Amino acid sequence: MAQFIPVDPFDLVIFGGTGDLAQRKLLPALFHRDRDGQFPIDSRILGVSRSALSREDFVAWVREALETYLTEDELEDEVWARFSQRLDYFALDIKKPDGWSAMADALNGHTDRCRVFYLATLPSLFGDTAKQLAEQGLINSAARIVLEKPVGSDRHSAERINDAVGQHFEERQIYRIDHYLGKETVQNLSALRFANSLLEPLWNRTHIDNV
Repeated sequence: MAQFIPVDPFDLVIFGGTGDLAQRKLLPALFHRDRDGQFPIDSRILGVSRSALSREDFVAWVREALETYLTEDELEDEVWARFSQRLDYFALDIKKPDGWSAMADALNGHTDRCRVFYLATLPSLFGDTAKQLAEQGLINSAARIVLEKPVGSDRHSAERINDAVGQHFEERQIYRIDHYLGKETVQNLSALRFANSLLEPLWNRTHIDNV
C-alpha cells in the first residue's frame, strides 16, 4: 500500500500560473497531493502571470481546469474546499518591477517556510525572474527554484541561463525538470523492473521509502 508522507508548510509560486502546463499538469497533480493528505493546512499555491485576473477569477479558472483534467470521482468537494483556500493570484510582468510588491508582501508574512518558485515560462525569462526575486528580497535559505524544460536551445544558451540563475540561487536550490524525460521508459516501468534481475530486488517496499 502506498504511503503518503506529509511535507512541511510551504509557499509554491507558479510563474506561468495560467498557462497550459499549469492547467494540464501542475494543478491537477497538486490537487492529487492535497487529496492524499500531504499538504499542511496553511500551505499556499500562488499563481503568477500577466493576465489581469482577480483571485476569484483565478480560483474559478483552476476549478475549470480540474474539471477538465480530473474525473468526477477525483474532484471531491471536501478536497476542493480545502485546495481552493490555498490559492492566490498576482498579475505582473516578470521584466518590470511594477506589481511585485503585492506578492512580496504576501510571501514575507511567512519568512520561515520553504518557498518554491516554479518557472513554467519561456526559458528567456528564467534569468529575469531570478533577478527580480533577489531584488525583492524573496530568496530565503529554504527557497527553491524549478526550471521547466527546455533550459535553453543549445549549450551556449543553457550556460547563459544557468549563469543568470546562479547569480542569485545556490546550485543546491536549483531544480531542472523535464516532465517528459524518458516518457516511454516511465510508461514501461513494470516491464523494466520485473525483467531486470538487478533492479527487481531493489525496487520494492523493503528498499524504497517513498517516491
